[in-house]
Amino acid sequence: MHVFIWILIATIADGLVSLVGAFSLFLKEKILKKIIFALVAFSAGALLSGAFFHLLPEALERIEATLAFGFVLIGFILFFLIEKILRWHHCHKNEKCKTHPFTYLILVGDGVHNFLDGLIIAASFIIGIPFGIITTLMILAHELPQELGDFGILVYGGFSRIKALLFNFLSQLTAVAGGIIGYFISKSVESFVPYVLPFAAGGFFYIAASDLIPEFHKEPGLKKSLSSFSFFILGIGIMLTLKLLFEH
Repeated sequence: MHVFIWILIATIADGLVSLVGAFSLFLKEKILKKIIFALVAFSAGALLSGAFFHLLPEALERIEATLAFGFVLIGFILFFLIEKILRWHHCHKNEKCKTHPFTYLILVGDGVHNFLDGLIIAASFIIGIPFGIITTLMILAHELPQELGDFGILVYGGFSRIKALLFNFLSQLTAVAGGIIGYFISKSVESFVPYVLPFAAGGFFYIAASDLIPEFHKEPGLKKSLSSFSFFILGIGIMLTLKLLFEH
């Protein structure tokens, strides 16, 4: 039971990271609009870098490359189909969508990713309390920049700031569910995780390449385009730095 309490504390802390966007509640609308595009660019870089440098390498250490990339493709295709269904459901009358479908994809993808984080946290605490604490700190460091970017995407896609905070928080709480389930099925966690890793990577590839990066092309000004590209590179750089600092 002692281990179970540690898992709960760690996964709840992971869920609270999603509230990093709360600072925006104190910003004027005009100022928020100026930084939202930068957050979208940052998140696109973070999603790609996280998938390439964190999720895929971990999966390739546990399963064969052909199988891993097969699940990447399945994740990519499934997210494509989900967006098509959402787009038809919300925009089938040829009316302008108030909320872009990719906002829901972000929540679905984040939910899967956070659930996986919960499983990993549970497995690490089962191995040992010190190892669990270190793993949790690594995950929090990984989540902080991504959640900030995700909040920006939700607002950019049509959510109000309050709604973006609430839904992002609910999506992040899947980590708690993952931790609880991971504790009770600890013997099966290691065999389950490798298949979810590349699947989530495929979803993040789709969101970044299909929905976020194309937004950069809508900015005609060279100065703003270079600024967005800089934040895109920053997102990649931070995730790569975390990889080099915290992983063996």
